[in-house]
Amino acid sequence: MDNVRFRLQISLILLLIVILTGTLGFMKLEGLSLTDSIYFSVVTIATVGYGDITPRTEAGKFLALVLIITGVGTFLSVFANSADMLLNKREKELRKEKLNMVIGVFFSEVGTDLMKLFSTYDTTAEALRKDLIVTNDWSEKEFDSEGERLRHYDYRIDSTLADLNALRAFLQDKKELVLRLFENPYLLEHQSFTELLRAVLHLKEELLHRESLENLPAEDYKHLSGDIRRAYVLLVHEWLDYMGYLKKNYPYLFSLALRTNPFDRNASVIVK
Repeated sequence: MDNVRFRLQISLILLLIVILTGTLGFMKLEGLSLTDSIYFSVVTIATVGYGDITPRTEAGKFLALVLIITGVGTFLSVFANSADMLLNKREKELRKEKLNMVIGVFFSEVGTDLMKLFSTYDTTAEALRKDLIVTNDWSEKEFDSEGERLRHYDYRIDSTLADLNALRAFLQDKKELVLRLFENPYLLEHQSFTELLRAVLHLKEELLHRESLENLPAEDYKHLSGDIRRAYVLLVHEWLDYMGYLKKNYPYLFSLALRTNPFDRNASVIVK
C-alpha cells in the first residue's frame, strides 16, 4: 500500500508539473489567458481535443505535441495507481476481516475461558472487572479510552493461587487449535495477536516441562507468574479490541460476547 501511495504521489506531482508547463507555455507562445491555457493543457493531456482551441504557432504546436507524449503517460499513471490503491485497500479490508474471523475462533475456543482463569490469579482483578463491564452503549471513544487506561493497569499475578495442573491440562487440550491458528497466512499482519499466541504456547511449554506443579520453589512460582502475566496482558488488550470490532460490525455476535464477558460476574448467556 505504501509503495502504491508513493507512486501515486510521484505521478500526481509529475502531472501537475506537465500541466503547469503547458499552461505557462501556451500563455507565452499562444497569448492565451490563464483559464484558456489551463483548459487547453488539460484537454490536450487527456487527448479529448474538442477543437475549440488549437495552437496557431509552430512553437505552440510543438508544445502541444510534447504535452501529448509526456502528459498522456503521466495521466494514465495517475489513473492506474489510483485504481491499484483502491484495490489494495479493498484487499487489506478483506484480509483484516478474515483475520478477525480467526481471532473470533480463538476467543470462542480458548481466549474467553483463559481470561476467566487468569483473572482469578490477578490479586487486583476487582479494579479491572469494574472497568471492563462492557455495555451496548459503549462508543468507539470509550473503547479507545479504556484501551489506553489498560496500558497503565498494574496486573499482579500470583501463580500460587492457580490450579496449575488444570491450567496445563486446558492449554494442552487447546494446543492443536492454537498451532493451526499459526498457519493462517494473514497472522503476521497482526503482531499483537501473534505475540499473544506465542505467549500462550510458551506458558503451555513451561507448565508441560515440569514433572510436578506442586510445592514449587518461590522463584519458580514467581517465574510462572511472569509468564501468566505476559499472556494475560496481551489477552485482555486483544479481547477489548475484538469487542470494539464486534460492536461496530456484528451486533449479534457482540450481544453474545456481552453475555459471556469473563470479567462480569453477573453475565449470563440467558437473555432476560
